Amino acid sequence: MSEDALAKAYNRGLALEEKGDIAGAVAAFREALALDPADPGGVAVRLAALGAGPVPDMAPPAYVEMLFDQHAISFEAILVDTLHYEVPALIRQKLDALGLTPFSRLLDLGCGTGLAAEAMRDAAREIIGIDISEQMVDIAEQKDVYDGLYSGEILGFLADNDEDPFDLVIAADVLPYLGAVENLFAGVAGMLTPDGVFAFSTEMLMTGDTYAVGPNRRFLHAESYLRKGLTKAGFSVLSMDEINVRNEDGAPSPGHLVMVRRAPEAG
Repeated sequence: MSEDALAKAYNRGLALEEKGDIAGAVAAFREALALDPADPGGVAVRLAALGAGPVPDMAPPAYVEMLFDQHAISFEAILVDTLHYEVPALIRQKLDALGLTPFSRLLDLGCGTGLAAEAMRDAAREIIGIDISEQMVDIAEQKDVYDGLYSGEILGFLADNDEDPFDLVIAADVLPYLGAVENLFAGVAGMLTPDGVFAFSTEMLMTGDTYAVGPNRRFLHAESYLRKGLTKAGFSVLSMDEINVRNEDGAPSPGHLVMVRRAPEAG
Protein backbone atom coordinates (compact mmCIF):
# COMPACT_ATOMS: atom_id res chain seq x y z
CA MET A 1 0.00 0.00 0.00
CA SER A 2 1.22 3.49 -0.88
CA GLU A 3 0.70 5.95 1.98
CA ASP A 4 0.92 8.77 -0.53
CA ALA A 5 -1.79 7.27 -2.74
CA LEU A 6 -4.00 6.68 0.29
CA ALA A 7 -3.62 10.27 1.48
CA LYS A 8 -4.32 11.63 -2.01
CA ALA A 9 -7.49 9.57 -2.42
CA TYR A 10 -8.77 10.46 1.05
CA ASN A 11 -8.02 14.18 0.73
CA ARG A 12 -9.58 14.24 -2.72
CA GLY A 13 -12.73 12.76 -1.22
CA LEU A 14 -12.82 15.43 1.49
CA ALA A 15 -12.35 18.22 -1.05
CA LEU A 16 -15.05 16.88 -3.37
CA GLU A 17 -17.48 16.42 -0.49
CA GLU A 18 -16.84 20.01 0.58
CA LYS A 19 -17.65 21.17 -2.96
CA GLY A 20 -20.88 19.18 -3.00
CA ASP A 21 -19.66 16.61 -5.51
CA ILE A 22 -20.95 13.62 -3.55
CA ALA A 23 -20.55 11.11 -6.37
CA GLY A 24 -16.93 12.12 -6.85
CA ALA A 25 -16.30 12.04 -3.10
CA VAL A 26 -17.79 8.56 -2.79
CA ALA A 27 -15.55 7.26 -5.57
CA ALA A 28 -12.47 8.74 -3.93
CA PHE A 29 -13.39 7.39 -0.50
CA ARG A 30 -13.97 3.92 -1.93
CA GLU A 31 -10.54 4.10 -3.53
CA ALA A 32 -9.03 4.98 -0.13
CA LEU A 33 -10.85 2.12 1.56
CA ALA A 34 -9.60 -0.33 -1.04
CA LEU A 35 -6.04 0.88 -0.47
CA ASP A 36 -6.26 0.34 3.31
CA PRO A 37 -9.14 -1.82 4.63
CA ALA A 38 -8.03 -1.06 8.23
CA ASP A 39 -9.58 2.32 7.43
CA PRO A 40 -7.71 4.80 9.66
CA GLY A 41 -9.61 7.62 7.96
CA GLY A 42 -13.01 6.24 8.90
CA VAL A 43 -14.10 5.96 5.28
CA ALA A 44 -16.74 3.31 6.03
CA VAL A 45 -18.39 5.68 8.50
CA ARG A 46 -18.20 8.57 6.03
CA LEU A 47 -19.78 6.48 3.27
CA ALA A 48 -22.60 5.43 5.60
CA ALA A 49 -23.19 9.07 6.59
CA LEU A 50 -23.46 9.94 2.90
CA GLY A 51 -25.91 7.10 2.30
CA ALA A 52 -23.41 5.45 -0.03
CA GLY A 53 -22.45 2.39 1.97
CA PRO A 54 -23.71 -0.08 4.57
CA VAL A 55 -23.85 1.00 8.19
CA PRO A 56 -20.92 -0.72 9.93
CA ASP A 57 -21.25 -2.38 13.33
CA MET A 58 -18.72 0.05 14.76
CA ALA A 59 -16.28 2.77 13.77
CA PRO A 60 -12.97 1.22 12.65
CA PRO A 61 -10.68 0.95 15.69
CA ALA A 62 -7.78 2.36 13.66
CA TYR A 63 -9.91 5.42 12.90
CA VAL A 64 -11.00 5.98 16.51
CA GLU A 65 -7.44 5.59 17.76
CA MET A 66 -6.05 8.05 15.20
CA LEU A 67 -8.91 10.53 15.74
CA PHE A 68 -8.39 10.79 19.48
CA ASP A 69 -4.60 10.61 19.36
CA GLN A 70 -4.65 13.61 17.02
CA HIS A 71 -6.99 15.63 19.25
CA ALA A 72 -5.72 14.55 22.68
CA ILE A 73 -4.05 17.86 23.56
CA SER A 74 -7.05 20.01 22.60
CA PHE A 75 -9.70 17.42 23.51
CA GLU A 76 -11.04 18.97 26.71
CA ALA A 77 -11.01 22.53 25.41
CA ILE A 78 -13.04 21.51 22.37
CA LEU A 79 -15.41 19.12 24.13
CA VAL A 80 -16.13 21.13 27.26
CA ASP A 81 -15.62 24.77 26.27
CA THR A 82 -16.80 24.66 22.64
CA LEU A 83 -19.27 21.76 22.51
CA HIS A 84 -20.52 22.23 26.10
CA TYR A 85 -20.25 18.53 26.84
CA GLU A 86 -21.41 17.74 30.40
CA VAL A 87 -22.17 14.01 30.34
CA PRO A 88 -19.76 13.01 33.18
CA ALA A 89 -21.34 15.58 35.49
CA LEU A 90 -24.83 14.44 34.46
CA ILE A 91 -23.91 10.83 35.24
CA ARG A 92 -22.69 11.80 38.69
CA GLN A 93 -25.81 13.88 39.37
CA LYS A 94 -28.11 11.03 38.33
CA LEU A 95 -26.26 8.41 40.36
CA ASP A 96 -26.50 10.65 43.41
CA ALA A 97 -30.20 11.37 42.76
CA LEU A 98 -30.94 7.65 42.56
CA GLY A 99 -29.14 7.08 45.84
CA LEU A 100 -26.60 4.73 44.25
CA THR A 101 -23.34 6.35 45.36
CA PRO A 102 -20.78 5.55 46.67
CA PHE A 103 -19.21 2.60 44.82
CA SER A 104 -16.31 0.29 45.55
CA ARG A 105 -14.85 -0.28 42.07
CA LEU A 106 -15.54 1.78 38.94
CA LEU A 107 -14.57 0.86 35.38
CA ASP A 108 -14.43 3.86 33.04
CA LEU A 109 -14.76 2.67 29.44
CA GLY A 110 -13.42 5.10 26.86
CA CYS A 111 -11.93 7.11 29.69
CA GLY A 112 -10.33 9.73 27.44
CA THR A 113 -8.49 12.35 29.47
CA GLY A 114 -10.31 11.46 32.69
CA LEU A 115 -13.40 13.66 32.80
CA ALA A 116 -15.60 10.90 34.23
CA ALA A 117 -13.03 9.96 36.85
CA GLU A 118 -12.77 13.58 37.95
CA ALA A 119 -16.56 13.69 38.37
CA MET A 120 -16.62 10.39 40.29
CA ARG A 121 -13.34 10.41 42.22
CA ASP A 122 -14.92 11.02 45.65
CA ALA A 123 -17.72 8.52 44.96
CA ALA A 124 -15.63 5.43 44.18
CA ARG A 125 -12.91 3.76 46.24
CA GLU A 126 -11.04 2.51 43.15
CA ILE A 127 -11.25 3.69 39.52
CA ILE A 128 -9.84 1.81 36.51
CA GLY A 129 -9.87 3.36 33.04
CA ILE A 130 -9.34 2.15 29.50
CA ASP A 131 -9.11 4.02 26.21
CA ILE A 132 -7.98 3.09 22.72
CA SER A 133 -5.93 6.30 22.46
CA GLU A 134 -2.53 6.10 24.13
CA GLN A 135 -2.27 9.88 23.95
CA MET A 136 -5.50 10.24 25.91
CA VAL A 137 -4.38 7.68 28.49
CA ASP A 138 -1.09 9.56 28.95
CA ILE A 139 -2.99 12.75 29.77
CA ALA A 140 -5.37 10.92 32.11
CA GLU A 141 -2.44 9.37 33.93
CA GLN A 142 -0.96 12.80 34.65
CA LYS A 143 -4.15 13.82 36.49
CA ASP A 144 -3.68 11.11 39.13
CA VAL A 145 -7.40 10.31 39.29
CA TYR A 146 -7.14 6.63 38.31
CA ASP A 147 -5.89 3.66 40.28
CA GLY A 148 -5.10 1.81 37.05
CA LEU A 149 -5.15 2.58 33.34
CA TYR A 150 -5.17 0.45 30.20
CA SER A 151 -4.66 1.38 26.57
CA GLY A 152 -6.67 -0.81 24.21
CA GLU A 153 -9.91 -1.52 22.42
CA ILE A 154 -12.91 -1.73 24.75
CA LEU A 155 -14.64 -4.85 23.44
CA GLY A 156 -11.41 -6.82 23.46
CA PHE A 157 -10.71 -5.70 27.02
CA LEU A 158 -14.18 -6.73 28.21
CA ALA A 159 -13.72 -10.15 26.62
CA ASP A 160 -10.27 -10.81 28.12
CA ASN A 161 -8.87 -9.17 31.25
CA ASP A 162 -7.79 -10.11 34.75
CA GLU A 163 -9.72 -7.44 36.65
CA ASP A 164 -12.01 -8.28 39.56
CA PRO A 165 -15.70 -7.41 39.10
CA PHE A 166 -16.86 -3.79 39.32
CA ASP A 167 -20.00 -2.44 40.95
CA LEU A 168 -20.13 0.50 38.49
CA VAL A 169 -19.21 0.68 34.79
CA ILE A 170 -19.40 4.02 32.96
CA ALA A 171 -19.36 4.52 29.19
CA ALA A 172 -19.64 8.26 28.56
CA ASP A 173 -19.59 9.15 24.84
CA VAL A 174 -18.61 5.61 23.83
CA LEU A 175 -21.72 4.47 21.94
CA PRO A 176 -21.44 7.26 19.34
CA TYR A 177 -18.45 5.28 18.02
CA LEU A 178 -20.12 1.89 18.36
CA GLY A 179 -23.19 0.88 16.38
CA ALA A 180 -24.15 -2.62 17.46
CA VAL A 181 -24.53 -2.75 21.25
CA GLU A 182 -24.91 -6.49 21.89
CA ASN A 183 -21.25 -7.30 22.54
CA LEU A 184 -20.77 -4.20 24.67
CA PHE A 185 -23.78 -4.90 26.86
CA ALA A 186 -22.86 -8.57 27.29
CA GLY A 187 -19.26 -7.67 28.07
CA VAL A 188 -20.26 -5.10 30.67
CA ALA A 189 -22.70 -7.53 32.29
CA GLY A 190 -19.85 -10.01 32.64
CA MET A 191 -17.67 -7.41 34.39
CA LEU A 192 -20.28 -6.32 36.95
CA THR A 193 -21.01 -7.63 40.40
CA PRO A 194 -24.55 -8.88 41.06
CA ASP A 195 -26.75 -5.75 41.18
CA GLY A 196 -23.89 -3.72 39.67
CA VAL A 197 -24.76 -0.52 37.80
CA PHE A 198 -24.00 0.47 34.19
CA ALA A 199 -24.26 4.16 33.28
CA PHE A 200 -23.86 5.35 29.69
CA SER A 201 -24.83 7.99 27.16
CA THR A 202 -26.02 7.75 23.58
CA GLU A 203 -27.03 10.07 20.77
CA MET A 204 -30.63 9.61 19.70
CA LEU A 205 -31.91 8.07 16.47
CA MET A 206 -35.18 9.84 15.66
CA THR A 207 -36.37 7.51 12.91
CA GLY A 208 -35.58 3.81 12.66
CA ASP A 209 -35.45 1.00 15.16
CA THR A 210 -31.75 0.09 15.49
CA TYR A 211 -28.80 2.40 14.81
CA ALA A 212 -27.46 4.61 12.04
CA VAL A 213 -24.55 6.93 11.27
CA GLY A 214 -25.57 10.56 11.66
CA PRO A 215 -24.41 13.57 9.60
CA ASN A 216 -21.55 14.19 12.04
CA ARG A 217 -20.31 10.61 11.47
CA ARG A 218 -21.26 9.36 14.93
CA PHE A 219 -23.67 6.53 15.63
CA LEU A 220 -27.24 7.27 16.67
CA HIS A 221 -29.27 4.70 18.61
CA ALA A 222 -33.01 4.08 18.84
CA GLU A 223 -34.46 3.83 22.35
CA SER A 224 -36.29 0.61 21.48
CA TYR A 225 -33.04 -0.98 20.28
CA LEU A 226 -31.23 -0.01 23.47
CA ARG A 227 -34.00 -1.42 25.65
CA LYS A 228 -34.08 -4.68 23.72
CA GLY A 229 -30.32 -5.09 23.97
CA LEU A 230 -30.28 -4.29 27.67
CA THR A 231 -33.02 -6.82 28.41
CA LYS A 232 -31.16 -9.50 26.44
CA ALA A 233 -27.98 -8.81 28.43
CA GLY A 234 -29.82 -9.15 31.74
CA PHE A 235 -30.15 -5.50 32.73
CA SER A 236 -33.11 -3.74 34.32
CA VAL A 237 -33.53 -0.06 33.43
CA LEU A 238 -33.36 2.33 36.37
CA SER A 239 -33.73 5.47 34.26
CA MET A 240 -33.47 6.58 30.64
CA ASP A 241 -33.51 10.37 30.40
CA GLU A 242 -33.39 12.56 27.33
CA ILE A 243 -30.41 14.93 27.42
CA ASN A 244 -28.47 17.26 25.17
CA VAL A 245 -25.16 15.45 24.66
CA ARG A 246 -23.35 18.40 23.09
CA ASN A 247 -23.88 21.48 20.92
CA GLU A 248 -22.45 21.08 17.45
CA ASP A 249 -22.71 23.43 14.48
CA GLY A 250 -25.01 25.61 16.57
CA ALA A 251 -27.50 22.82 17.22
CA PRO A 252 -28.08 20.42 20.13
CA SER A 253 -27.33 16.72 19.82
CA PRO A 254 -30.24 14.97 21.57
CA GLY A 255 -29.42 11.74 23.33
CA HIS A 256 -30.13 9.50 26.29
CA LEU A 257 -28.53 9.19 29.70
CA VAL A 258 -29.11 5.60 30.77
CA MET A 259 -28.76 3.94 34.17
CA VAL A 260 -29.28 0.18 34.40
CA ARG A 261 -28.69 -2.54 36.97
CA ARG A 262 -27.35 -6.04 36.32
CA ALA A 263 -29.67 -8.83 37.37
CA PRO A 264 -28.02 -11.22 39.89
CA GLU A 265 -28.26 -14.14 37.45
CA ALA A 266 -26.88 -12.19 34.43
CA GLY A 267 -23.35 -12.52 33.03
